[in-house]
Amino acid sequence: MDFALRDMGFDPSMIGALHDMFDFMDETTEQKPQHPSRTYIRDTKAMKATPADVIEYPNVYQFLVDMPGLKPDQVKVHLEDENVLVVSGERKREKEKEGIKYLKMERRFGKLLKKFVLPENANTDGISAAFQDGVLVVKVEKRPPPEPKKPKVIEVKLGGGESSTTGGGGVEATEGGGQQVQDGVPSEVKTD
Repeated sequence: MDFALRDMGFDPSMIGALHDMFDFMDETTEQKPQHPSRTYIRDTKAMKATPADVIEYPNVYQFLVDMPGLKPDQVKVHLEDENVLVVSGERKREKEKEGIKYLKMERRFGKLLKKFVLPENANTDGISAAFQDGVLVVKVEKRPPPEPKKPKVIEVKLGGGESSTTGGGGVEATEGGGQQVQDGVPSEVKTD
């Protein structure tokens, strides 16, 4: 319900007021639903506002994240839960100087954040990052594909030690009554 209200343009404080006004109850626990925390809301807005591209090459995944106005020491790259690449930084507003006023302020300030779930073949030990001209480039190497398993060939032997190359399900009889092989299991054959 909260997501639908947010999509309609309601801010989180208005959603909270609507919940309180209508006293929505959770059907299973008979308690009021938990409102998202400010940190969650801030991180969600930061992830939506941080543009990024993901490119797959034959041997590497490349993540390009726009982080204008930041210096390399203000950018953080780390892994969460062993397979989530997290890129973050914060651009702070310049302090207003005395006698100067802004007539228009359109540039974005605040937290920049992007999270990427890495594919299974990503090598988390082979991650490198470079920052230049406001663009962070993170490269994650791919693991080589696993070798396909070759089928194991099992030799089928007859009771007398002779080998046979008949396929499963076949019937082979020896001369003079010896053994018969049915589905790979030898059995005695009586002849008159």
